Amino acid sequence: MNILSNMPWWVWVLIVLLIIAIRDVFFQKKHTISHNYPIIGHIRYLFESIGPEIRQYFVANNREELPFNRIERGWIYASAKKENNYEGFGTDRDIYAHQHIFINNAMIPYKIGKDHPNTIDNCFLPCAKVIGAFHKRKNPYRPASVINVSAMSFGSLSAKAIASLNNGIKIAGAYHNTGEGGLSPYHSNGGDVIFHFGTGYFGVRDDQGNFSMDKLIQLVNDNPFIKAIEIKLSQGAKPGKGGVLPAAKISKEIAKIRGVEIGKDVLSPPNHSAFSNVVEMVDFIEQIAEATGLPVGIKAAIGKLEQWEELASIMKSTNKGPDFITVDGGEGGTGAAPPSFADHVSLPWAYGFSDLYNLFNEEKLSDRIVFIASGKLGFPAKAAMAFAMGADCINVAREAMMSIGCIQAQVCHTNRCPSGIATQNKWLQNGINVSLKAERLAQYFKTFKKELIEITHATGYEHPCQFKMSDVDVNVDDHYLSKKLNKTHGYDKTPVPFTSMQALKDCIYLGGK
Repeated sequence: MNILSNMPWWVWVLIVLLIIAIRDVFFQKKHTISHNYPIIGHIRYLFESIGPEIRQYFVANNREELPFNRIERGWIYASAKKENNYEGFGTDRDIYAHQHIFINNAMIPYKIGKDHPNTIDNCFLPCAKVIGAFHKRKNPYRPASVINVSAMSFGSLSAKAIASLNNGIKIAGAYHNTGEGGLSPYHSNGGDVIFHFGTGYFGVRDDQGNFSMDKLIQLVNDNPFIKAIEIKLSQGAKPGKGGVLPAAKISKEIAKIRGVEIGKDVLSPPNHSAFSNVVEMVDFIEQIAEATGLPVGIKAAIGKLEQWEELASIMKSTNKGPDFITVDGGEGGTGAAPPSFADHVSLPWAYGFSDLYNLFNEEKLSDRIVFIASGKLGFPAKAAMAFAMGADCINVAREAMMSIGCIQAQVCHTNRCPSGIATQNKWLQNGINVSLKAERLAQYFKTFKKELIEITHATGYEHPCQFKMSDVDVNVDDHYLSKKLNKTHGYDKTPVPFTSMQALKDCIYLGGK
């Protein structure tokens, strides 16, 4: 014992390394590198595991990273914290790069008076359209903010993250989409909510996993802050692919909210059981709208257009159909997916949206639909482009997550999110201060709206709904060539009926729609 206790520390280190080497060479059979290079091989695996962090903080330049580069993340963080979000000495972006956008400013900007709503509140920016107005729904809805929180479920995000987002949208006067995981207590802090469900019908399913109208009616009646219903057809991360909620992730709380059993895997199939074709989907939409009195919309990533053409034809001949359409970008988002789907299945937002809007525009249907855009558009200039293309509202997911502390660790699917946002680990969630994070989400939204308004005024307009396709140029070649959006995408958006911001303010605060 005396010999062991008197041994130098470095001898103990050598003994441990020898044991590891023996284990690597003679006992483990899984890793060739550590077998052929015992001990040293582990260093390689260590650097591989922290490679994303090294590239993120030390290697990649400010504009290089995906899905969000350092400049984009920094702008969101600074905006959320009400810090200086300016950049000095000119842009470091390659403004001649393919797909770079230019917003054409007016010679004389739009001037607001001393009694203008934006003089009184520099982030007052409601949606110019009313959801459900055309179809005369019992309870139409005008979003009080053009930027809102996109579909992210409790279960995929933590309880404290959902609570932070929900409290934040209440402060900002926005709405919060529940995602397909059902309506949780964390969505119920008083802000407007869009209830969203997919093929699993979580929260509104019967014992066999089918859609239950009775449960939906009860949910809406019990929660008057639900302002609209969204049916998910597909999402950008994995359109046309189902999913499995493993039994290990189903806590008592999640089981109660989603209406599923503890201890059993839960399948979300690729297809809806409530309808199997476009005609049945339209009937389903109308049944929900009639039963609940709420506007009903659909969410999808865009690919083939044949069934969308059928939907447009039905809407034109029957005056029935969705009150809003949320177009998701095919580049993926908060939902984890196989790379083959996230990289290749369905179109990126700009391509998918332009195809879809053009289709409805040609059929003279675009004025009856509120188009909601979702796909890395949580930045004022990108939002201006989206409005010029026909969007009426912007939904943000990852940008909202970053405003409450997400660091783009890209481990959302592992339950090891270091910021406590995309995990059910209680210890990791403890770092989230809900009231502080709610204020940051609200401040990000306020900054976004303020800067979008400033861009709008610089272009000579009062509201971003007035943007036209010709107000934005986009680089289409590397030889100093750019085209107007209407030339690039082949259509002109339908003008949105708009009187003034004061009229919108009067509608909202005097109880109208």
